[in-house]
Amino acid sequence: MLRGEILMIVAGIDIGSTMTKVVILDGEKALASVIGPTGPEHRHLAHKVMTDALRLAGIAFDALSYVVATGYGRINVPFADKQITEITCHARGVADLFPTARTVIDIGGQDAKAIKLEKGMVGNFVMNDKCAAGTGRFLEVIASALDLTLADLGDLSIQASEKVNISNMCTIFAEQEVSAALADGTPVANILNGLHDAIAGRVLSLAGRIGVEPDVVFTGGVAKNIGMVQAIESRLGYPVLIAPEPLLTGALGAALLGRKIVENNLAKGVSVRHSSRLFPAGTGTVQIQYDEIGV
Repeated sequence: MLRGEILMIVAGIDIGSTMTKVVILDGEKALASVIGPTGPEHRHLAHKVMTDALRLAGIAFDALSYVVATGYGRINVPFADKQITEITCHARGVADLFPTARTVIDIGGQDAKAIKLEKGMVGNFVMNDKCAAGTGRFLEVIASALDLTLADLGDLSIQASEKVNISNMCTIFAEQEVSAALADGTPVANILNGLHDAIAGRVLSLAGRIGVEPDVVFTGGVAKNIGMVQAIESRLGYPVLIAPEPLLTGALGAALLGRKIVENNLAKGVSVRHSSRLFPAGTGTVQIQYDEIGV
């Protein structure tokens, strides 16, 4: 590094209910990204996924000038310098990838949310995190009932000749409806087509509380399901936008917000303080000093 050059390598880590994601940026350049399953030990998992990302980027842990944590388990990242809500981070990541975006629909492992964007920032949002209906977990249960994998659902559903009406989105009762349809000899593809349509209806009803305007960006692991994508597009009447890796928008947003914090500090002549990059032994509480400069 040249004398006087400022290190601007930042990382965002998004600990979701089922998957943990990391994005490392060096200025405008993405150095690495990693996705791994979220386990019960958030601290150890966060460290592992971050270490994997650093290895891919070819840099040391202490080379990071700032780390922002977001998502369900953000408070359990001892090496993070700041914690920011997933709503703010998803909005920032989406706005960077799709500047024309006005609405974000995110379906994750255990929740669904919609975000209204105003000039690239959060204008309003709504979320459902009290019930698994219409989430990745819901689809996982249905896939198991059909003796399928999650990866099978989308391709099978688009082969349907019609939609089966799924009237109840409660996981238990929906599973019973699916079993009854199978017993009646209904093709699996038609069942899945109806299921995706029912989920799309539920999620768009949720999003309707804040108003759905194009461009609409679909994020989260469920955005990888082509059947779900087509169901949402069919109900909207126009295409949705999807990032190359729809799981990474929150981590990307966290990294971008971290970079902005560093830039703001430097512009004000304030030193960038960060927590220890050493992973703490044991599971006790770790006291961390956080930068209070706004985003």
